[in-house]
Amino acid sequence: MKIQGVIEVLPVEVRTRLFPARPAAVPGIRDFIRQCTAEAPLSEADGREVSKAVFRALLDSAGPAGAIQISCRIYPDYVEFDVLQALAEPVRPEPVRDSFADWITETLRREGLSREAVARELGVSAKTVSRWVGGETEPRMRELRRIQERFGDVRLS
Repeated sequence: MKIQGVIEVLPVEVRTRLFPARPAAVPGIRDFIRQCTAEAPLSEADGREVSKAVFRALLDSAGPAGAIQISCRIYPDYVEFDVLQALAEPVRPEPVRDSFADWITETLRREGLSREAVARELGVSAKTVSRWVGGETEPRMRELRRIQERFGDVRLS
């Protein structure tokens, strides 16, 4: 039996990066996704889907050595993404242009809230919020989820 058909060979570029499963990685992840979609921009709906997949992977991989792997395959007319939990191995964080501390400070100012009020709302101590604002620490993923529920997306860079 002979099968006839057309075989199409498409050029594809594959880019893969590992990111630490921490809030500080969000700006680097967004930059990587923007770079991958420079030639074939994501629609707003597709962008939301990629963001949701990244957030789920961050939550699933949270921990001191947790990491996620993002791969994109760039075809001539579209881009495909894989967002995977990576093997637990230390990952050096990418330099962050805007920190979580900057974001939370601006959010508190914009909302007119004190550190104490936010601490009560989020179920953490005022000292914890002060550490976030001062850039000494960042929230754990479960705290980040509560922050997102209260203030919306954590927008960094």
